[in-house]
Amino acid sequence: MSWILILEQSLNGLQFGLMLFLLAAGLTLVFGIMDMINLAHGSLYMLGAFIASTLVQATGSFVAGVLLAIPATAILGMVLEISVLRTLYARDHLSQVLATFALILIINELTRLAWGSDAALPMPQALSGPVELLPGLRYPAYRLVIIAVGVLVAVLLFILVTKTRVGMRVRAGASNREMALAMGVDIKTLFTLVFGAGAALCALAGAMLAPLFAVQVGMGENILILAFVVIVIGGIGSIRGALVGAVLVGIVDTIGRAFLPILFGIFFQPRVASAAGPAIASVLIYLLMAVVLFLRPRGLFPARG
Repeated sequence: MSWILILEQSLNGLQFGLMLFLLAAGLTLVFGIMDMINLAHGSLYMLGAFIASTLVQATGSFVAGVLLAIPATAILGMVLEISVLRTLYARDHLSQVLATFALILIINELTRLAWGSDAALPMPQALSGPVELLPGLRYPAYRLVIIAVGVLVAVLLFILVTKTRVGMRVRAGASNREMALAMGVDIKTLFTLVFGAGAALCALAGAMLAPLFAVQVGMGENILILAFVVIVIGGIGSIRGALVGAVLVGIVDTIGRAFLPILFGIFFQPRVASAAGPAIASVLIYLLMAVVLFLRPRGLFPARG
């Protein structure tokens, strides 16, 4: 096990974690401000990937297609919030879960009618090759771009949430919704904007990860589970917590899947190691969540004091 392999897998974990952050950031604000459990958040990630695939093929440019898919998905998200989700604010969590699960099924079938079961979003030709970061370490250029985009978006979100008036209202809504209402904050408009921003981040994550994973109906469900794990670890309503939690989950998941089978191979027969390694690796992030909740039941950086 060389240091090059460890560094490479750590970069893979960072890249995956930053894309998880894009999903979790919008989800944690929606949950934190309006106390709304939205299982259909992963469907916006799927829609963003499908829309980006169509626009990339229509424009012939990966960058143009992705940049156009972001506002298009944001608009769809805001329409969904105004037309359907707004009616669920006053309902209990069980009603929200059932209604948004129904939305997953509806959106999946509508997507299948519009695009089919899958779509293609090829990697940009200019970024298809590797870049030599260190002697002996050649890393895919496209994954480096994903890391750079994730860091840039995280910085911009930090500035938006901590340095602007809109961010002040978002933090007020996440910390104490009743007090924010009493101070005259238009929570409905704020939530629509936050939901649209979350949908835009979903589209960015879906479009950036599409060349690495398959663009297919139902792709949002598995990654939605990871996004919920991230916001539980980081603290509901906290952007900083979403970032830290996403990076932790990304690195733990990637490192575990890469090295646990190798580690088990030292002590067990290859057949046992090949079966037990991936199985144990798949539960590592849930063990991480359990440890964090045992030590800090409200998450690492809870928004509500």
